Amino acid sequence: MRTQCPKPACKHVFDVPEDRAGKNGPCPQCGQVITFRSLEIIRAVERERERREAQGTRHGALAVDPTKPAPFCALLEDIRSLWNVGSIFRSADGAGVGQLYLCGITGCPPRKEIAKTSLGAEDHLAWGYYAGALDVLPALKAAGVQIVALEKNERSEPLEAALARGALRAPLCMLVGNEVAGVSAEALAASDLVCHLPMRGIKHSLNVAVAFGIGAYRIAERVPFGA
Repeated sequence: MRTQCPKPACKHVFDVPEDRAGKNGPCPQCGQVITFRSLEIIRAVERERERREAQGTRHGALAVDPTKPAPFCALLEDIRSLWNVGSIFRSADGAGVGQLYLCGITGCPPRKEIAKTSLGAEDHLAWGYYAGALDVLPALKAAGVQIVALEKNERSEPLEAALARGALRAPLCMLVGNEVAGVSAEALAASDLVCHLPMRGIKHSLNVAVAFGIGAYRIAERVPFGA
């Protein structure tokens, strides 16, 4: 399988075994640990970005700029379900998130599936579309934004524990990933904190829209974002 490094300064194209699709490993050119995606998917995402730019629909009705971030923003990486995207729009609006960065295969408005669960929130919340998380995260970090990934891995800590020790601060971007694969390796590497929600049953994760809503509300309640 041919793949490409998502790091904007690299973009090296190389081959990996077919069974490595969706797995993590280093780029042989720059050494960045990445999640391997097929070059076909990467090219399709790039074409979608170019199409949106040509049509002037890369951003929503409200301005969004990673160099001028909102105190509380969020990045959606490769969210496949349009219903999940719509639900996240609605929860983000309710929790006071000021900007959404939609990346990769994440669907964008206007789509009837998104509208069905967002109930119009997409018309009032600033959003922008980007080919990959690394097209946004460096600019956010340069602007002083703390990147908090919502993911369960060997490095993560419970969100409540991180909030209790005062580890989260504004401005902040909450990052959520694909329904199956989760947050990519390269986006996790760019994160300042990785936090997870407790799972007390047999399952290891929640639906991404549900997890987003819980995480966004808990963060909004505990981090002083100002008026």
